[in-house]
Amino acid sequence: MTDAQLGLLGLGARAGTVVAGTGGVRTALQRDELALVVVAGDHGPRTEEKVLRLARARGVQALTGPSAAELGRRLGRGTLQVVGVRDKHLAAGILGGAERKDARRQ
Repeated sequence: MTDAQLGLLGLGARAGTVVAGTGGVRTALQRDELALVVVAGDHGPRTEEKVLRLARARGVQALTGPSAAELGRRLGRGTLQVVGVRDKHLAAGILGGAERKDARRQ
């Protein structure tokens, strides 16, 4: 995940369009409120079982981010295993950054 993508997540957090933490993300997924899930690169098995499995079942794309400590730091919080993005335009911007990063690698 690039600095620009993390910056977009930070903007979303300040705008209130980002849900942080396993419980909040799980609830938002159950309500079909999320366009994207960003999971810490060092997430635990609970996050895999409780959030990523539900995201796949709901058809919500998941993106692997930095460590839980870095993800939390970038959003002005403690460590975060997972973050959900409610705004579809913000999600598209974050995913677009991932696609551009992958295209540069080829």
